[in-house]
Order: sequence, then structure tokens, then C-alpha cells
Amino acid sequence: MFLTGHALSIYALSIHPEGDAMASSSSVLQDDSWLSRADRALLPVERVFALLSGLAVFSLMFLAAYSVSGRKFLNQPLNGYVDYIEAAMPVIAFMGISYVQRFGGHIRMDMIIGKMRGRVLWALEFFTVTLILVVILALIWGSWAHFDRSFDFSKPLWSRDSSIDIGIPMWPAKLLVPVAFSLLAVRLVLQMIGYGRALILGLERPVAVPLILTIEEQAMAEAAHLAEQE
Repeated sequence: MFLTGHALSIYALSIHPEGDAMASSSSVLQDDSWLSRADRALLPVERVFALLSGLAVFSLMFLAAYSVSGRKFLNQPLNGYVDYIEAAMPVIAFMGISYVQRFGGHIRMDMIIGKMRGRVLWALEFFTVTLILVVILALIWGSWAHFDRSFDFSKPLWSRDSSIDIGIPMWPAKLLVPVAFSLLAVRLVLQMIGYGRALILGLERPVAVPLILTIEEQAMAEAAHLAEQE
């Protein structure tokens, strides 16, 4: 469920130059600890992946317009349109999930979690992130095996698998899935460490994890962000 709706969340997050999510319902604190430095080091990679995901969505919009226009006015739609969608789908669906996870943008029960405080909250967050990590590690293994079945150096274009209409090799698209999941796994490990530190040390506002903001805090953050732009 945490994978659902991340494409909408990518453009819904407005990013502060220092890396804080100013327009989302959560924020990520920073300090000079090694955990926070690792969090900030991973963020540029996540941003690039999310940008590629957004560009893929944008490109499909143009392909759709071109195909519909060609069918309408020239009676000749774009050849291989379905194949392009099939190849781009992993980019759209998976490349941005680590970026959204960093800011807590995936679907979750904030109404319940937002009422919890202290070690109870951190224990619940640690438990849920651990479960997600277990699932993601299984998906990495399965998606890599799926890629491995379609990749062969001895075949033309190194591919055992191609699209139906125009024969696009599918192994690059299949490779993106374990790569994106591996990036998410690294992000989840950092968040597990962050929540674990908060649980053990009794921290009130730990770094490198998304902290849920109240309505008032969201409004104040948005006002400050707009003031900076002016």
C-alpha cells in the first residue's frame, strides 16, 4: 500500500533548498551526525530518480497526444505506443518511491500515528519500517530474478524478451525495478536506525526520519517558504 499513489506525491512535495519538505505533512530534521549526513547524501540520488519518473510521465503525455492526433487527422497512430508505455511503466511506478519515502509521503494512517508520542510512536514506526524493508528485500530478489531471465549477452541486443509490436528489449525496464527497490532499501535502513536511536535514547525529534507536522506547523512552514520565495 505504501507504493500506491507515490506518483502523485512526487509533485505534491515542495522541496526547500536545504532538503526539507515544506509543503508536505512531514519534515525531516538535520544535524551534524553521521546519520543525518548519510540522509543528505542519499537525497540527491533520490531526487534524480524522482525526476526521471516525472519526465517519463511527461513524455507519455506527449506520446499520447501524438498518437491520438495521428489517429484523428492522419489515420496513423504512433507505432508501438503500447510498447513505449510498457517500457516506461517501471520508471513511472518505482523510480520515485525512495524519494517519497524520505518525506513520509506514502499513504499511511496519520490520524492514528499523529496522536502518538514518545517511545510508543518510535516503536510503531520502527516496526512498520522493518516490515516494509522485509517486503522490499523479497521484491529485490524476485525482480532481479525476473530481470535475469530476460538478459543474455549471447542474444541480439542482450535480450531474451522484447515487446510485441516493435520489439523493444525489456531487460532495461526490468533492471530498473531492483535498482529502485535497492535505493529504497537503503533509505529504509537509515530510517530504521533513526527510529531505533529515538526509541533507545528517548529522543523527541530525531533526525533523518519524517516527523508528522500539525496543521498549524504545516501552515507556518508554508508561509515561511512563500516568504523566502518573495
